[in-house]
Amino acid sequence: MISGKQAEEEFQFFLNRCCHILINRWQLQPDFQGAIPQLVGLFENLDAYRMAYSRGARRLRQLVQLFIQTEQYLTLRRLSQVMDEIPPEESSNSQAVGALIQRYPYLYEHCLLSEDSSYEHQQTVRQIRARIQQRFELDLAGYVTYQVRCDQAKRRQPQAAPEKIIHPVKNPTLLSDDEFRNAVREFVGKVQGCYTYRDIAQSFLTHSSRTSLYKYFKDDLYEYLTASIDSSYGKRYFNDRLYKQLKNTLTLSDHKQLNEFLIVRTCSQLLNFLVVESSHQPNHYIFVDLITNLGATSTTGILLKVVLLCSKVKPSLEKRFSILFNHYESANRDGVPWLIIHRLGLGCKLRMRKAEARV
Repeated sequence: MISGKQAEEEFQFFLNRCCHILINRWQLQPDFQGAIPQLVGLFENLDAYRMAYSRGARRLRQLVQLFIQTEQYLTLRRLSQVMDEIPPEESSNSQAVGALIQRYPYLYEHCLLSEDSSYEHQQTVRQIRARIQQRFELDLAGYVTYQVRCDQAKRRQPQAAPEKIIHPVKNPTLLSDDEFRNAVREFVGKVQGCYTYRDIAQSFLTHSSRTSLYKYFKDDLYEYLTASIDSSYGKRYFNDRLYKQLKNTLTLSDHKQLNEFLIVRTCSQLLNFLVVESSHQPNHYIFVDLITNLGATSTTGILLKVVLLCSKVKPSLEKRFSILFNHYESANRDGVPWLIIHRLGLGCKLRMRKAEARV
């Protein structure tokens, strides 16, 4: 194989498959999961191995060096970081964004799979995602419970009989305690009078079911989204851009009856506008501008409003964030702090209600 004419094209797929055969087995057994980062680490230290002088050995080393420059190896390295039982120190702002992938299970299917991924490996990634996501949600629920108990203890009268000692629980997010409380208050509590985000979305959908034409739905959608945007920011230019975006969406269907297909397509294109369109056109000026002017929490709220209208676009939103992750993967955290804060917000805040239900 290594001496064939197609070696440079075929060897990377062969070696990648060999690695995944081992990984698919090891990840099922906790005692062997630590071997996955060790396996990938072998490729990162090729210079540590003595140079061989035979033609076949030199050719093999050359092909391995080509392999570590491929997309297949990049997904292997990401998987290694996910499976690493001792993740890198997270307090350092000089840490690369890519080193934090373990914290974002919703990215796994987009960042840990390549075009040639086998069915077995796809299942492996989904199992890893489910396991890490469940662990995070349990940790999140435990921390919410801890915060509630601490708040109750502070409000208790000084003369009241002391209760059991409250054992500290580590914050499982990268948010500060104040940011975490604000997130819980925003995404679990009431945001508009006595209504939650879900209540508002359900009310809008009920109203939309009585809308006759698609173009009227787009008008209502504009009002639904801008209601939560600071007026001083929106009136400068964002509201106008949003209006034009919606007006120019699927114009040939303006006079058609509203249906699920139109809602899905509209919400999907809206996410392209709000976050990023594609890996080929990674322009995300609108997204950065929203976070800069409104903050991560309010920007997350806008995206949450879209997802609550149409749950089918949630994978599309995850895909949009995987594009940003790939774009900034090698950058330091201190260079893109808004990305870390907001991605974490998306990862935990959209699931905050689910974790809260377990408390």
